[in-house]
Amino acid sequence: MARPKSDLPSAAAIRALADPQGRLAVRVIPGARSDSLELGSGVVLVKVRTMPHGGKANEAVLILLAEALGTAKSRLQLLRGATGSEKMFLIDA
Repeated sequence: MARPKSDLPSAAAIRALADPQGRLAVRVIPGARSDSLELGSGVVLVKVRTMPHGGKANEAVLILLAEALGTAKSRLQLLRGATGSEKMFLIDA
């Protein structure tokens, strides 16, 4: 059975949270019940089902964020936070 597609915020709303250099603050909750992406005050909250073993949760976050932005995941770069829940991504426009 396929997972239901989550409702994602608009790409414009997500990009509005990025700073002028294109850096986007993300808070990640791994091991969630379902994948989702929500907008907070100055941060994007990403919940992924994947557990944080061997960078798999980071990869899941990257895929979900790229889908929400309507861009390839190669256009996103993890700047910091590889092992923590607070991350910073660079959106390459």
